[in-house]
Amino acid sequence: MTAQNILMTQDIERLIPHRFPMLLVDRIENIVLGESCTGIKCVTANEPFFQGHFPGNPIMPGVLIVEAMAQTAGALICHSSGFTGDKGVYFMAISEARFRKPVLPGDRLEIEVKRIQNRAQVWKFSGAAKVNGVVHAEAEFTAMVNV
Repeated sequence: MTAQNILMTQDIERLIPHRFPMLLVDRIENIVLGESCTGIKCVTANEPFFQGHFPGNPIMPGVLIVEAMAQTAGALICHSSGFTGDKGVYFMAISEARFRKPVLPGDRLEIEVKRIQNRAQVWKFSGAAKVNGVVHAEAEFTAMVNV
C-alpha cells in the first residue's frame, strides 16, 4: 500500500460522524492505506473536559485519549475503504490500556495507530499516544464497520 495525503479536519468530518466537542483528531498524516497512520490532536486549555477534569490541575481524561485513538483508526478504515460518514465504525473491545503520563493543555498529542489484523468488517489496532516522542498512553482495540 502507498502513503496518502494529509487529512485535515474537514476531511476527517467527511469520514467519521464526530463533531466538536467530541471530534478529538485535528489532522491525520503518515497514512499507509489499510495499515497505519498518525493522528494529531492539539490539546488546548479551553477543551470542555478540562472544566471538570480537574479544576486547577487540568489533565486530559484517559478514556478520551483512547477515543482519539479509535477516531484516528476509524478515519483510516473509512479512508482506506472509500467509505464516507454514512458508515459507522464502532468500538467492540479495548484491551491492554496503559496510561503512563498525563496529557496537559498545550500538548501536541501524536496518535499512532497500526492495524494488527482485520477480517471482513472487524479491525483490530494497536495505538500509542505520544507527546514529544514519549508514550503517554497505549492500548489495543477492536472496531467493527457498520455496512
